[in-house]
Amino acid sequence: MSVAIDFAGVSKLYGDFRALDNVSFQVNEGDFFALLGPNGAGKTTLISILGGLNRASSGTTRVMGFDVQANYRQARRAVGIVPQELVFDPFFTVRETLTFQSGYFGIRKNDDWIDEILANLGLTEKANSNMRALSGGMKRRVMVAQALVHRPPVIVLDEPTAGVDVALRQTLWAFIRRLNSDGHTIVLTTHYLEEAEELCNRIAMLKQGNLIALEDKSRMLGRGKARSLVLRLQPRELPASLQDRLISQRDDGSFELRLPDCGALEGILAELKLAGISVRDIEVAKPDLEDIFLDMMQTPQPASPT
Repeated sequence: MSVAIDFAGVSKLYGDFRALDNVSFQVNEGDFFALLGPNGAGKTTLISILGGLNRASSGTTRVMGFDVQANYRQARRAVGIVPQELVFDPFFTVRETLTFQSGYFGIRKNDDWIDEILANLGLTEKANSNMRALSGGMKRRVMVAQALVHRPPVIVLDEPTAGVDVALRQTLWAFIRRLNSDGHTIVLTTHYLEEAEELCNRIAMLKQGNLIALEDKSRMLGRGKARSLVLRLQPRELPASLQDRLISQRDDGSFELRLPDCGALEGILAELKLAGISVRDIEVAKPDLEDIFLDMMQTPQPASPT
């Protein structure tokens, strides 16, 4: 499988502060890749290095095989970045903004693609509106459009849905999913972990400038806590045969049991029926990305060698 992004031993120092510490990982072509971490973990610094807006103190970064420093022009054309900040020229309309953005990459007569982007991001009616007249959510849509206007093979979304409405999220993700299915590589940073869990196939986690996890999503979720089964029973008692599965009895009288796999559910229900106990309500709680993220962020990191 071809590599779209390659971070090799990337470190970034600001005086004595180490924002990134020897970070190495690859993103494959066609991945929908999540880069997660708390505020200050180094995500935006890494993205700035990828986009050529910041220089690493050491290490190399390549996008589609191009070194971001030695082959700046080729590397910059290969990636479109949606930054966290709303940066715009208040004197241009939406269409003018996208036309000028096309020109920065030497692209002329880009109107058909611009129209398609506007339509897919719900911006068609705002095409001739001045940027300063747009709401925050609409400005965010234009930022996404700017990143896509030169049709980059790699698209980086740095907190693209922070503070925006549900309609934009749905519109944006439908369009980004389509681009991913067409072969574009997507890198997403987000604090909305349910988005990462739903959309991404691979996940990396940063903490204090260190890479602490890099796995396929399914494998990472499989390393989380086991499934559990929550039962409300009538009468409120648990058969002795199921006591070894008991995790806790909750304040509402329900029982939480260990459920190593879904196949064990049939045996539990059979035991309850044999004991003459009926099930009033049942819920299977699965591990999610938020559980795993919080667990990894709370685990102390080993001290870096001096």
